[in-house]
Amino acid sequence: LAVPWQWRCSPRRGGSGCPPAGQVRTAFLRFFQERYSHRCLPSAPVRPRGDPRLLFVNAGMNQFKPIFMGTVHPRSELAQHRRVVNSQKCVRAGGKHNDLEDVGRDTYHHTFFEMLGNWSFGDYFKEEACSMAWELLTEVYEIPKDRLYVTYFGGDASLGLSADEECRDVWLRLGVPASHVLPFAMKDNFWEMGDTGPCGPCTEIHYDHVGGGRNAAALVNQGSPDVVEIWNLVFMQYNREVEGNLLPLPQHHVDTGMGLERLVTILQNKRSNYDTDLFTPILDAIHKGCGVPPYRGLVGDSDVGGVNMAYRVVADHVRTLCVCITDGIYPGFSGAELVLRRILRRAVRFCSEVLHAPPGLLASLVPTVVEVLGDAYPELTKNADQQIMDIINENEAAFLSSLKRGRRIIERTVQQMEPSTNFPAEVAWSLYGNLGFPLDLIDLMLEEKGISLDSAAFNELALKDAKQKAGGLQAGQLDDRNTCLDVHSLAQLQSNDVPTTDDSPKYTYRLGQHGQYEFSPCQATVLMLYRDQSLQKEVGAGQRCGVILDRTNFYAEQGGQACDQGYMIRVGQQDVLFPVESVHLCGGYVIHEVTAVEALCAGDQVQLFVDEAQRVACMTNHTATHLLNFALRHVLGDNTEQRGSHVTAERLRFDFDTRGPVTVEQLQQVEQVVQDVIKRNEVVHMAEVPLTLARRVQGLRAVDEGYPDPVRIVSLGVPVETLLTRDSEAAMQTSVELCCGTHLLQTGAIEDLAIINERQLVKGISRVIAVTGGQAKQAREVGQCLAMEVDSLSLRMKQRNSSIPEMQSLSKEVGQLTQVVGNTAMPQWQRKELQTVLKALQRTANTAIKKLEMQQAEEKAQSLLAKHCNQPIIIDTVPADSLSILMKVVNQLCDKSPGTSVLLLSPQVSGEVLCACQVSKNCLPVFSAADWAVAVCTRMEGKAGGSPIVAKGSGNAKDMQGALTAALEFAQSKL
Repeated sequence: LAVPWQWRCSPRRGGSGCPPAGQVRTAFLRFFQERYSHRCLPSAPVRPRGDPRLLFVNAGMNQFKPIFMGTVHPRSELAQHRRVVNSQKCVRAGGKHNDLEDVGRDTYHHTFFEMLGNWSFGDYFKEEACSMAWELLTEVYEIPKDRLYVTYFGGDASLGLSADEECRDVWLRLGVPASHVLPFAMKDNFWEMGDTGPCGPCTEIHYDHVGGGRNAAALVNQGSPDVVEIWNLVFMQYNREVEGNLLPLPQHHVDTGMGLERLVTILQNKRSNYDTDLFTPILDAIHKGCGVPPYRGLVGDSDVGGVNMAYRVVADHVRTLCVCITDGIYPGFSGAELVLRRILRRAVRFCSEVLHAPPGLLASLVPTVVEVLGDAYPELTKNADQQIMDIINENEAAFLSSLKRGRRIIERTVQQMEPSTNFPAEVAWSLYGNLGFPLDLIDLMLEEKGISLDSAAFNELALKDAKQKAGGLQAGQLDDRNTCLDVHSLAQLQSNDVPTTDDSPKYTYRLGQHGQYEFSPCQATVLMLYRDQSLQKEVGAGQRCGVILDRTNFYAEQGGQACDQGYMIRVGQQDVLFPVESVHLCGGYVIHEVTAVEALCAGDQVQLFVDEAQRVACMTNHTATHLLNFALRHVLGDNTEQRGSHVTAERLRFDFDTRGPVTVEQLQQVEQVVQDVIKRNEVVHMAEVPLTLARRVQGLRAVDEGYPDPVRIVSLGVPVETLLTRDSEAAMQTSVELCCGTHLLQTGAIEDLAIINERQLVKGISRVIAVTGGQAKQAREVGQCLAMEVDSLSLRMKQRNSSIPEMQSLSKEVGQLTQVVGNTAMPQWQRKELQTVLKALQRTANTAIKKLEMQQAEEKAQSLLAKHCNQPIIIDTVPADSLSILMKVVNQLCDKSPGTSVLLLSPQVSGEVLCACQVSKNCLPVFSAADWAVAVCTRMEGKAGGSPIVAKGSGNAKDMQGALTAALEFAQSKL
């Protein structure tokens, strides 16, 4: 068929006859959307949702994993997809797919890239997928057919997998010459999601940049820059089991991915991604901001000084920074945030050390990035350029400061090292992990000093750290065997027409006459048991398993709310309890994890009993979380977006965007807003609403595709029917959220809310922890008690005690109270206020102690001066309460008599003798204070140290007279 389809995009920005990148992207989306009825979806954020094993979204398929795994809720919008197309923002840095260190060295690696993809979920398969791809490339993009090569899976005898001849024959029928259809092994043409899960053969399309009628088949998959892969079509038809074997999937899927950057390079007749209009505006902006020659595209040895590599690093990394920060990932200290911090610091280093750019260049590139990518990803334009720039600038300043500190640490460590030894791995690891000091910079600085790092010990520390971080995940994966249904078990349940669990009874509760919550009883039938990743009809006593019921009143963990606890009993057998340890939702089935105290069989009738106290506590904290979200937006502004939450019976946690630290006044205002709604005892309205209607509600945050349709709306004080009225703005004035959690029926039961902790997780994201009811009341009472203690301490401090011991005692009290205030559950606003007061009291105490010590030291110095009549050497004993005072006496003596060298000993009640000395500068370098103190303290069986001018130490009083004699003899020998 002829293609009745032309470019329909914005005006060209590329060179003459070359389509701009925006037009190429739009052509892909419209081709699948308009010609082959695919649904065009927006890119998911690069912060993964619901996948703790993933740092960043690194492929277009990430958001569709619930479909491939079979865990998608059958009533969700996501489950309705059959054909989909999109352009997905992807980041590959850290984890399995890590291109960070390769970026800049060549012209095609990136940390951020755009993945064009089309998907079929149980709809079309190999024939249609290959045909669509060939049509788009050769008839729409008009890429010469003779420059294209396709590969297919050549089979694997060890796994019993035959060659994918079906795919090969499709390409041959499409007219691709047999010499351009090439078989390859597992490594190149079999795609796997991970160690386990959906997988299958793939077919790749490669492009020959040289062309000219040659046959480049020998260069395919050989790492040649002339012949590059541009599109990968994955046919998901198997599932990799835990044991390593492959089983056919119950439903076949297609997952394709084509890097926009490589495609644009081809269509704009370039050999480097950085020469396309996705990068040239950014490279031009870099050139304007620094004093080096313009970008020339040089690599390797020809790139003298690494200037061109620096251009590529900075251009790539600033794109990644803009996209990640917009999607809520900020430079930080763990996980994706730590990787982003390393990306930012790598870019800053190349800016300052290679491009010799002034601070601020990196942030100045943000508007250019937004201009290049903003049309495709409008969230970039909504997120103020200034916010991204501020975050980059603040992190850059912190890194430059860390570099200075790191250099000082390296210098000091090198000075203290024994000759011919390796640089200690512990110090290098601390620099790398705590200060974010780049490892290659540590190597470079050590190389300049002719020292090498103890690489073996460093690698051992890195391996230990990696094992610790991986340990938690592996432990978590083992626990999934009874609670997370695998794709085959899900398919088996569906093919056997086992109905999904009706969990609506979890919402069946009411307020009794005396204000207590009454929960309706629930009787259910055991449909199936799940143990060790297999469905079973029966489990024996003592075995841990998942129980699938036809209905349940237990809440499964989701939406940030912890699952219910409780127990079930077999009908007619009241004395045998099956405790429910956890509850999970998977593909619409609710799995109750129990340890069977007796044999349990499919068909058994059971009664379910939820732990009502735990449920009500969770309901209280969940409703309070909604109130807190509303109050934060009310006080901090509408741009305050939720970034995560977790609700348990004990407390609630809430993460949100913030422009800076939350002030004491703002914390108080937030609590007041919450308390006002609690006092009004507003009705909590809840209703299930069709997704299309829910999208009309003004102010409601974006609807996740994973929500079951109809969605559940929770509104405080305003009936849901009112919210759905066209043009209603009622939702802007109260808390309205999509939520599948369980809630109170009226807000008064919360009683009180106290924010007991607030801190910034990373720049731009804050976390608050709050408690409600009796815990909130207790936190306030504790806060009042501590406030009274601080007031009492302030009063005693103002009485101006003249004794050093008394002031030291007060200073110690301040330190102890500071620790208690920092660690005790109390209102955070009050904690901050008390910490400010205590900090001032500590300064006052330290100043008073210092002043009293100076007075005491001056009196003792005057007495000693009168006694020794300005002798060139003063050696004596003097009473002093501390080494600090003794040192001050020595300093005062030397200040009043500049040519005098002084050594003083001070016996203590404990039997210890303190020693302090100072040598006149006139006596240097022959006479050293450090050597003098060591000689004297060694005589007293003690230790000492210091510099050539001042030194201090201690010993015991057994031979103090001998120590004084030794002091005099040492001084006389040097003078």
